[in-house]
Amino acid sequence: MAHRKIASSARESYGPFASAFVAYSEDVLFGDLWRREELSLRDRSLITVAALVTGGMTEQLHYHLRLAIENGLKSDELVETITHLAFYSGWPRAASALQVAKDIFGNEAER
Repeated sequence: MAHRKIASSARESYGPFASAFVAYSEDVLFGDLWRREELSLRDRSLITVAALVTGGMTEQLHYHLRLAIENGLKSDELVETITHLAFYSGWPRAASALQVAKDIFGNEAER
């Protein structure tokens, strides 16, 4: 199955300052790991969003929520995922993640 290339924001963020990090992000993370056929891009996005919410890593969540939409998830599915995780990862982490989702999706999830 052919996959579209996933653009990493690492080059724009770190460029020559952290060139090895950029290379690993582009070549290994998004070039190899995200290309493995055992999981779909949709599933990988859902897992990644869940891990970021659980870890309280809202800085990376902005990028991955948008990527999840590109990979076939719907905003209401992502909001439901975050809501579900509130009981497993903690209410404050879920609330912070929902704020990021609201900033990205606006009132779209209410439609």
